[in-house]
Amino acid sequence: MSHKLNSRIIICVIGNQAFSLLNFRGSLIAEMVAGGAKVLALAPDYDEHTRAEVRAFGADPVDFSLSRTGMNPIRDVKDMLRLAFLLRKLKPDISLGYAIKPVIFGTLAAWLARVPRRFAMIEGLGYIFTPAEGADQFKRRVLKGIAIMLYAMALKPANLVFFLNKDDIDEFSKKRIISPKKAFLLGGIGVDLNEWVSTSQVMKPVTFLLAARLLREKGVMEYAKAARLIKQKHPNTRFVLLGDIETNPGSLSCDLIKAWDAEGILEWLGHVPDVRFWMERASVFVLPSYYREGVPRSIQEAMAMARPIITTDAPGCRDTVIDGLNGFLVPVRDVCALADSMERFILQPELIDEMGKASRSLAEERFDVHKANKIILHEMGLDELNII
Repeated sequence: MSHKLNSRIIICVIGNQAFSLLNFRGSLIAEMVAGGAKVLALAPDYDEHTRAEVRAFGADPVDFSLSRTGMNPIRDVKDMLRLAFLLRKLKPDISLGYAIKPVIFGTLAAWLARVPRRFAMIEGLGYIFTPAEGADQFKRRVLKGIAIMLYAMALKPANLVFFLNKDDIDEFSKKRIISPKKAFLLGGIGVDLNEWVSTSQVMKPVTFLLAARLLREKGVMEYAKAARLIKQKHPNTRFVLLGDIETNPGSLSCDLIKAWDAEGILEWLGHVPDVRFWMERASVFVLPSYYREGVPRSIQEAMAMARPIITTDAPGCRDTVIDGLNGFLVPVRDVCALADSMERFILQPELIDEMGKASRSLAEERFDVHKANKIILHEMGLDELNII
């Protein structure tokens, strides 16, 4: 960083998982620490390994109580009050909450604790704001109404709210959750382009990769159906699926995914410790999501590794692809359009190399984590507080 932070400044970064603090906020935390700030990384599920990793970034791990996916309002209010009490003891100058509960209850707790500067980051609107079908519609509508009320309450005392895509800003503005003056369009949070490096393209066999939480809304069903169509015409084509079964209501069953694997439609490898190994062995990255994404991190990683992208013309996803340049945008839930885009890479394998290189160029332009961090620090007013 070009400026130095004063060591007296204390920043609380509030997350819903220790893993996500490390994976998604680690670089930002490291840059805050490098500038001289004292960073307190709050998460509800630390173990010895994740504590050690946070300390390696130069931050202090701090435990707090949070039910990440539960919907018990009494528990959530109690946790919020406990967090407010904890923040009063820690006396931070700045708080930054991300993920739905840290944004809502973390920002309210920071306000109650009189933290001077309060920031939030909306990394997509998630399950509740994703359009539902069938019996799930009523439940989703009720949950969405509650979420809108809570977001409006929590973001009112926020100094600034970072959004990753314009669709989410428009949604929050239209529903009067937030004043447009408080919304800042960041774009993707980015990846470290020195860690996610361009690798040579895989031309034979053409291999498609989907790495995601195994939720229906992530387009996993559409991926499998498109794979079945392609396999009938191009049996040597490979389809790889990475990801674990979720406790989320939209999760697919283990039996269904195992059946696809047994049938030879795709290869399911479950959770893998390093996606880069499989990204290197893929020709094209696919994410047919209709989940309310921010800007999918997985696509940013694939672009950094020079992989063409097939994704949906949906919020967040559409921000990663210039259709026809570094990949293809397809309508949500459209299996035939998805299969047609896949087949273009099989019939015109030169597109793999051309579009892969375009992906890397776009990643360098749009998805450099250090550029994103610099913008976040500036908008949080850290250079304003510490003019050196």
